[in-house]
Amino acid sequence: MRLPERQVAVLNAASATDATPIPAIAEEAGLNEAAVTTAAFELEDDGLATLEEMVEKTVHLTDEGRAYLDGELPEVRFYRAAVEAGAAEEPAQMGQVIGAAGLEGPQVDIALSNFARKGYGKIESGAVTADPDADPDADPEAAALDAIEAGEAVEDEAVLAQLESRGLVTVEEQTIRSVLLTDDAVDALMLGVETAETADRLTPEMLTSGEWEDVEFTEYNVEADAEEAGQGKIHVLRQAGERVKDVLVGMGFQEMQGPHADADFWINDALFMPQDHPARTHWDRFALDVDPVDDLPEDLVQAVENAHRNGVGDDGDGYHSPWDEGFAREVALRGHTTSISMRYLSGTEVGELDEPQRYFSVEKAYRNDTIDSTHLLEFFQIEGWVMAEDLSVRDLMGTFEEFYRQFGITDVQFKPHYNPYTEPSFELFGRHPETDELIEIGNSGLFRDEVLEPLGVECDVMAWGLALERLAMLYTGADDIRDLHGTLADLEFLRNAEVIY
Repeated sequence: MRLPERQVAVLNAASATDATPIPAIAEEAGLNEAAVTTAAFELEDDGLATLEEMVEKTVHLTDEGRAYLDGELPEVRFYRAAVEAGAAEEPAQMGQVIGAAGLEGPQVDIALSNFARKGYGKIESGAVTADPDADPDADPEAAALDAIEAGEAVEDEAVLAQLESRGLVTVEEQTIRSVLLTDDAVDALMLGVETAETADRLTPEMLTSGEWEDVEFTEYNVEADAEEAGQGKIHVLRQAGERVKDVLVGMGFQEMQGPHADADFWINDALFMPQDHPARTHWDRFALDVDPVDDLPEDLVQAVENAHRNGVGDDGDGYHSPWDEGFAREVALRGHTTSISMRYLSGTEVGELDEPQRYFSVEKAYRNDTIDSTHLLEFFQIEGWVMAEDLSVRDLMGTFEEFYRQFGITDVQFKPHYNPYTEPSFELFGRHPETDELIEIGNSGLFRDEVLEPLGVECDVMAWGLALERLAMLYTGADDIRDLHGTLADLEFLRNAEVIY
């Protein structure tokens, strides 16, 4: 029997009694694993070998999981603090228990969400009740973390899946193939197997020299596994952003651009956001330690201050709250891209605009939100506005219906809402194609006189801020914004994401 060289090498390195893993055969035969895999499939097709597959699972602790090895899980700390506060006998105040447990930041939400799930107790109306019979020392997830650290297997798949969903472990699966020789292969080896000169392609040199007559050509196995080559592609969000731009330009809009770090004046004050609004505190805003902005239009600053203090028109009343020009000149990362709209509507970017006008931007905004399935610290906002006479809510709703229809999304719902800078205002919701849940996808309204009059705009302006990531979630089927971008992005999803609408 004459066989290609790599098949002969695999036959000599494999066994008929014990299945030999392909990596071991590759090392023994001096070939790479891809060549051994191909040869093994060829031998299987010829009845000289059988392939066995086994999925090998490797579990590693993340940095967060490793941190809980010594410091305990947040819910365990919360339970112990609750018992210490007497919550096993009568309800204790949740804030008191959180403080006693030393929890802060994201750990608070983690503790509260897992406390009830594990049966450690209940939380009702801000009061904590602890189950006196619970045993935090026997917490299965804590025990699993200890086992993983010790290199031991976690038998309970449900516990392992829970740890993975919490981001405390990463689980990697690898398919290991092994080769077992058949009786026909043993017989062939006993009779003697010769190495045949093989080639995988016909070359001009072979034709010229006549060598092709003596060469055995390798057969192609189109069903054999091939090594996957991950090529570059445009990111899902980049695709979404470019598609949004194409759609809006097609609807007659022009694109705006503006600075990511800007004066609070443009980000909030020009939008009639009071300076003592909770969203303007350090809890929600990323302030920058840089010099304040000097080149603000003085007449516009005075007009905006007057709107805040006294309101606009005969019925205007203002906010009756402090207004400090120094605060207005401080610099922060924009919490929304409406700061760009303020710059354009004021005429400082492209000069005074005559209606009608349509402008948009697709740029990043930054907020100190709690990260979850629909929130990130930085995100892309689809900003847009239309300046024209006699605009109404029907015009605004019709614009949204036309925009989302371009993405195959027809079930857009609206809910009345309050904004300091628009009246009337409403939120937009879209139905997720996989979970069937309604997801908030944007905020909108008609700018108030307190916004427009200081800017010198004498006609109506309808405006909106839509979430690009949530739009991408709707038309790709992603159910977690963190799958799209960030440190926890699902690379496999990004490689294979398809539009499902």
